[in-house]
Amino acid sequence: MWEYQSLFRVSAQLFAEGIFNLLDRTLRPEVFLVGLAVSRGAESPDAVRLEAASHDYSTADFARVKERANSLEREGTYEPVYHLYHEEQDRLEKQRWYLLLRRALELELDSKATSLGRRVFCSMPVLLNGYLIMAVLQLSAEPFASYYALPANPKAPDARPVSLLHAVVREFLLDCSKALRGTDLDQEEDRPILDRDYNELLRAAGRRFMHAPSSGNHGLYDACNGIAGLRHEGIEGKGTMLIARRNHAAVVPVLMLEAPVPLRDHRSVRKLLEMSEGRTSLISDGTQVFGLGHLAESPDEQYEPLFMVRFTTHHNWELSHDKQLMMRVISGTPRLPQARINEQFFAATIQRLWPTLDGSAVENLWELTMKATTQRTGTILVISENAAAEAKRLTRQSFRVAPRFITPSVLCLVTNIDGAVLIDPLGTCFAIGAILDGLATEKGDSSRGSRYNSAVRYVESSRYPTLAVVVSEDGWIDLLSSKK
Repeated sequence: MWEYQSLFRVSAQLFAEGIFNLLDRTLRPEVFLVGLAVSRGAESPDAVRLEAASHDYSTADFARVKERANSLEREGTYEPVYHLYHEEQDRLEKQRWYLLLRRALELELDSKATSLGRRVFCSMPVLLNGYLIMAVLQLSAEPFASYYALPANPKAPDARPVSLLHAVVREFLLDCSKALRGTDLDQEEDRPILDRDYNELLRAAGRRFMHAPSSGNHGLYDACNGIAGLRHEGIEGKGTMLIARRNHAAVVPVLMLEAPVPLRDHRSVRKLLEMSEGRTSLISDGTQVFGLGHLAESPDEQYEPLFMVRFTTHHNWELSHDKQLMMRVISGTPRLPQARINEQFFAATIQRLWPTLDGSAVENLWELTMKATTQRTGTILVISENAAAEAKRLTRQSFRVAPRFITPSVLCLVTNIDGAVLIDPLGTCFAIGAILDGLATEKGDSSRGSRYNSAVRYVESSRYPTLAVVVSEDGWIDLLSSKK
């Protein structure tokens, strides 16, 4: 299709891994490219071109995409829009045809992707050298479906994102389309094809997703960040805010303001937040705060699931819908509401690091990990093949203990102090309260705390198989493993 298509696919694959691994490592993104020849029929040998790393798909899987797009057009999936100017009308018609092609490609791939345990998403086509090229992103279906999502509108497949993960997918594919349009320029300037900061993309996706609770109004995401970053009389903001249209039947008013306060007035809203307590929340439509109220109970006939923003700690807040947590925002960057570690992923990681470890030892490590995740103030559990020598090396920055097999109940006690707990794969503890060291690495994340980043440095610097379970004070749980 073009000279640098392999480079583009590899760049897009690495970009996807960097983004989605920040959200959930079990998503396992896979990116490939599909090119549909503009002037060739389906029977032509060059009608479809693929740039893929695996052989899950063949060109035959895409032979009916144009035919499927024509059937969608006849069904009126996307209503035509008319414009007075011919140039603008041509642009709108081309845009509608591209939307039909994208939707047709997703539908054509859906059944096969489902059989492979994947969810498939496609970017908008970009015309390049006579081919309409689309980036295709696949994610593991099970972890994707495990996150709560808003009800989808089957009549509007391109409506607003139904979850943060869906918004991230759209933002990623949008970047792919932009990069495809600028491919030649990127090569001339000798720059990476996709080089956007991962957290910047996640923040853009968070803003996109927050259009849903605010009914399309812009600025709610940044307003919540601004409010969460303020203190009132030295106290960090904690409270809740219901997002609903004014005079919503499901909201029981407690105290209404005569003059609504704009959300962009962060200091005033932060001051009003002090009045929210228990069931009582601030009421906002995403642009203004009207007063105080609470949501009617579910048995009430007026009840309707609504969005709620909960300000938790300084710079941190959460978005939920119908009591289902949908997004956590930490220091301005959104994350998925992961509460637990996936047991299958944990076991696979252990087996990769220590292939000879028996099942009972793996089960014991899982129980210790689960106990560590219950520590509210955060902790680090380090499983290292060289735990004994590491405890000796870190003598001056840890409390060495007489080697003993550690149980979940004992682990609960020793994680009450700061620092990491050092154990070997068999569950023998050698040190507690260890301050981890290590060299700086590109895998650090400035939006995360010192506990997370110190664990990243330690694991990346380790010469032995190492796994760190990082439980952050803000509730995030990470598995950080060495390459082996």
